[in-house]
Amino acid sequence: MNILRSLGPAVAHASPVEALRAGLGALVGLALAGAFVFSPGIDLATGLYLVAPFGATSVLLFAVPNSPLAQPWSAIVGNSVAALVGVAACLTVPDPALRIALAVGLAITATMLCRAVHPPAGAVAMTAAMSPEAVDHLGFWFALTPIAAGTALLVVLAALYARATGRRYPFRQFDEPSPNGTADRSPPERLGLSEAELAEILERYRQSFNLGVEDLARLIGAAELQAAAHHAGPMTAEDIMSRNLVTVRPETGIAEVADLFRQHHFTSLPVTGPNNEFLGVIFQIHLISRAREDALRLDRGFGPAFRRLLDRNRESPVRAEDIMRVALPRATTRTPIGALLPLMADGDTDAVPVLQRGRIVGIVTRTDLIAALARASARKETLH
Repeated sequence: MNILRSLGPAVAHASPVEALRAGLGALVGLALAGAFVFSPGIDLATGLYLVAPFGATSVLLFAVPNSPLAQPWSAIVGNSVAALVGVAACLTVPDPALRIALAVGLAITATMLCRAVHPPAGAVAMTAAMSPEAVDHLGFWFALTPIAAGTALLVVLAALYARATGRRYPFRQFDEPSPNGTADRSPPERLGLSEAELAEILERYRQSFNLGVEDLARLIGAAELQAAAHHAGPMTAEDIMSRNLVTVRPETGIAEVADLFRQHHFTSLPVTGPNNEFLGVIFQIHLISRAREDALRLDRGFGPAFRRLLDRNRESPVRAEDIMRVALPRATTRTPIGALLPLMADGDTDAVPVLQRGRIVGIVTRTDLIAALARASARKETLH
């Protein structure tokens, strides 16, 4: 039974949306490469043509862009080094079977030594070894065009596509500044473990080619948050949410919104429609950012420019619906607070609205969550 189970899928379930996103990305990437740069057939005059390994490279770049094997260094250097090895084998070994095997074996060794393991590189070396006509014409230039040029183009297209679809490629390095622009890592990734220690864990379990240090830090942080959620007990959003809400209408002016923030010392205000229908949330930081952007847009000043801004807003006032955030996490009264922890830990979400049948009945802020966790911890200390 265990043997049969081991033959099943080892990859986690992917949503249809993510599968479609990856497939569409590969379609767009290869279509652009083929239509605007490369010939669909073998063009020995320019050396710019599509080769089969680019299809395998596209799988990594668009389907698993977080994999260490899909990063720009691995893709471009791995394919290029493999091409050099394949050309050298084609020029020196006359027997087809031997040169193909030799090219692939040496390519694997060379890419590992260059820290540029990229599975399609084996196919690149094999393609070179199987194409004596192209190699005779292009020589080692084959490694530059089509291989290096084609791979670099796919990497650029993958990066643009990832940004356009809300993903990140290449992935963030361990020592890269946080989204806040400081040297501190995001809260879920402050593990007390150095980059060297995380790399040693990957090496110990032979996962260096499957997972990056950055991803490992993120996964450990997520696991710790999930474990903390288990200790928070059975509390739900209904138990800790703020109920006496101050809300605004979509047509509420920005000046009135600012007054409400000052009066109540809130960091967020829900925007509601008729019958308390939830429409969005205005965060104080967005209000400040909007005012700053408008001031900078008007001569980067706060003197005459600010007066012109006020005059313009009297003529065409900025309203709540213009600055509210619509795409944000939401909860129901039965949502466990453990599910809210990861949402608020990364600094991107300050409050989560609690809805019932589309109507807002409460809101859980970071303050609510911290207070609930503190009470849960105090109760456990008392029991012990």
